[in-house]
Order: sequence, then structure tokens, then C-alpha cells
Amino acid sequence: MSDFTQISVQSQDFDFAHEYQKLRDSNNSDGALVTFVGLVRDMSLQKSISGLFLEHYPAMTEKVLNNIVEKARAKWQLGSVSIIHRVGQLKVSEQIVFVGVTSQHRQSAYHANEFIMDYLKTQAPFWKKETTTEGDKWIEAKASDMKKSQGWS
Repeated sequence: MSDFTQISVQSQDFDFAHEYQKLRDSNNSDGALVTFVGLVRDMSLQKSISGLFLEHYPAMTEKVLNNIVEKARAKWQLGSVSIIHRVGQLKVSEQIVFVGVTSQHRQSAYHANEFIMDYLKTQAPFWKKETTTEGDKWIEAKASDMKKSQGWS
């Protein structure tokens, strides 16, 4: 089984089909490939938003993302893992994040993908600022996201 891992924090958009194909090509023995793509929504807490600005601390962010992948690999037998997280100014409906996971079995791939996303939302050092009709506002992880990530412990 391959242990291909790709982690990228970038300002440029990503091509979903290309990232999916890289995961397929990286591992011929796994029978499951699960992906998730997060998009910028146009509503947040009943406020209309026109964009999202994301900042990060590069050295710390990459270390935390690698740690999240290591935790996922310790819980499930995974082949390939890919995380792409964008930073900078994003408009409504733009892609923010890509998480792709391969495994020999679908349940491991599904669970690992969800685990990685839950930890990304609550543990990774990204700072998000929404541009709303009422001005810009820095946002924090939701209590529901925190509860969900704590459930994996």
C-alpha cells in the first residue's frame, strides 16, 4: 500500500479532476477513494457574505496539517492522503479546501476524510474573516464543529 501524502497551502485555485486523478494514480491497491471539497457560502449566521479572507502562519500550519494526517493514519489503514487549503481573498462559491483519502475499504476512507475535515476546521491555524453586508468580521470555529472533532477522541 502506498503512503503518498500531499499537503499544500496555497492562494491559487485547484483543479478537482487533476487532484482526484493524482490520488488514483498514487495507489493501485486501494478500492476506495473519498473526496471532499469545501466552498465559500453566500450566507453565514443569517448574514449575506460576499467573500472570505483566510490567513495562516505557514510553518505552524503545515506542521499541524501533517499531524492531522498522522492521527488519521494511526486510526485507519490509509493509502494516499491529499489536503489542499487555500488562503487569501476568496469569493462566494470559490473552492476553499480539498481533502482526498484512499483506503482498501470505503468505511475507513469515509471516516478518515470526515475526521481530517473536522480537525481542519478546529485545529488548523487558519484565521478567517468574512466580508458581510454589515462589514468585515473575524470568525471562530463553531461550537458544533468543536464538539464534532472532540467526538473522535
